[in-house]
Amino acid sequence: MSVGLIGLGAMGLPMSRNMVLRGHTVVGYDVAAERLAAAADVGVEPAGSLAELMDACDVVLACLPTDESMVALGHDAVPHIRAGHLLVVTGTHSLAVMSTLDRLFRAAGASVVDAPVVFGGTNTANGTLVSLLGGTETDVERARPVVMGYSKDAEHVGPLGAGQVAKACNNYLHWVHSVSNFEALALAKRYGVDAEKMRQVLMKSPGDNGTLRNFDRYRFTWHEKDMDLVLDLAQDGGLMLPMAAQTDQLVKSITQGEVIRLLGDESCVYLGQTVTARAAGGVGDLDALPRARR
Repeated sequence: MSVGLIGLGAMGLPMSRNMVLRGHTVVGYDVAAERLAAAADVGVEPAGSLAELMDACDVVLACLPTDESMVALGHDAVPHIRAGHLLVVTGTHSLAVMSTLDRLFRAAGASVVDAPVVFGGTNTANGTLVSLLGGTETDVERARPVVMGYSKDAEHVGPLGAGQVAKACNNYLHWVHSVSNFEALALAKRYGVDAEKMRQVLMKSPGDNGTLRNFDRYRFTWHEKDMDLVLDLAQDGGLMLPMAAQTDQLVKSITQGEVIRLLGDESCVYLGQTVTARAAGGVGDLDALPRARR
């Protein structure tokens, strides 16, 4: 069975390569000729058009970066959808997008599964992503062997859209941890405790988290999209999530460069304030600290 993959960029290209390595016949399509060429170099069969790809494949994966691009793809696909097609959406998208895609595909007797992935970086390259699937049991089981072409695990979390909710929950915690990790290590730094040493200690303590373990590797590029989705879900669901609102603002002040400075340099900047060890009054100068009150 041939599997189609639309979107051969930073995520789609290594995902397609791993699918080929695991025995899938992959037909790829991208609007950028250079991406098609790169995919052909790793064993993907390039399609000359969306119509050609959908004609050749019953299961089609879409790996696109934005809601707008995903909706546009859905409408472009309409003339080429046939009964039995299964669209597997691997990107992070709103529930409104999933609803639109479901309506478009169901009208032609086809179906949709949302399957956003978590982890990234080396996990994408190594084919060890985790896919969070939403859809009917039948559709998810049909999609499972395909997503396992680039994943180490695939979790069915609920009906269509549940994968996106699960991804939003994961992303929310990741950005909360980014803020709390930075503030905790800034506190240690202020009192003269080496921040990288503190990170290593915390990784052996109850305060450990996955974000902390890879803190200096994150590029802080998707936080606005991720937190916008979390806040939209909260608003639509009638939930008050004050920490989400705070995280949405605070994480915008953190960059990979400042994380690296926090862990390795004498000073870093957080919320416009320079964070460095105090000249006096750190843990190495207890006499300069205020006396405890009786």
